Amino acid sequence: MRTTPWTKYILAFLITAFIFITAIIANNFFNAKRVDQIRSIEEGISIDILSLETQFELLQEQSCKNISEDSILSRELDTLANKLSFAEAQLGADNEEVLRLKRHYSLLEIKDLLLMQKVSDKCNLEPIFLLYFYSNVKGECTDCKRQGYVLTELAKEYPQLRIYSFDYNIDLSAVETLISIQGIQPELPGLVINDVPYSGFQSIEAIKEILPELATLATTTATTTEKTK
Repeated sequence: MRTTPWTKYILAFLITAFIFITAIIANNFFNAKRVDQIRSIEEGISIDILSLETQFELLQEQSCKNISEDSILSRELDTLANKLSFAEAQLGADNEEVLRLKRHYSLLEIKDLLLMQKVSDKCNLEPIFLLYFYSNVKGECTDCKRQGYVLTELAKEYPQLRIYSFDYNIDLSAVETLISIQGIQPELPGLVINDVPYSGFQSIEAIKEILPELATLATTTATTTEKTK
């Protein structure tokens, strides 16, 4: 028995409609999963940010004996930075939620910097500050990723070195003010080491030469490690 042409058309239509509807359902499912993922990451980071802000207020009220160069706030900031890097990798650097959280994180970094500068004078501490300005814009900073690796290695070698990273292009007036005050040039990466700005890539050897104080940090860390054994 031969199939009439209109039967073929109906079958083709039904198959096409089935594929189309399946694609829509799958797309909606994955979009929903993506939204849930964004919300989950955002909620987790938002709680961390609230916790950090509370710690910041508490640290301002602490006496000198309870504050060191390696404050609780700074350790928590490192953890939050790793979570933001993960969120940025998962959701994209241009994701609005990621950008909003990054702006909030940048403010916390500036708060921590100001707090430690304040307590350093009050409590006779001698932390070493290093500010790093980078760009995620494609082609704008070819050495930024390499500079990031250098700073990561330095942070591992010298845990007491206080490194603050800022997106040069972030839409945040506080960061723009910091860039202006520190005299950061558009030639990135940009570093501020002990209040002196440097443009362009700086190797580990170059930074160690600029900061001979790092040798003291290494000695202090080694001594502390020996005492805890």
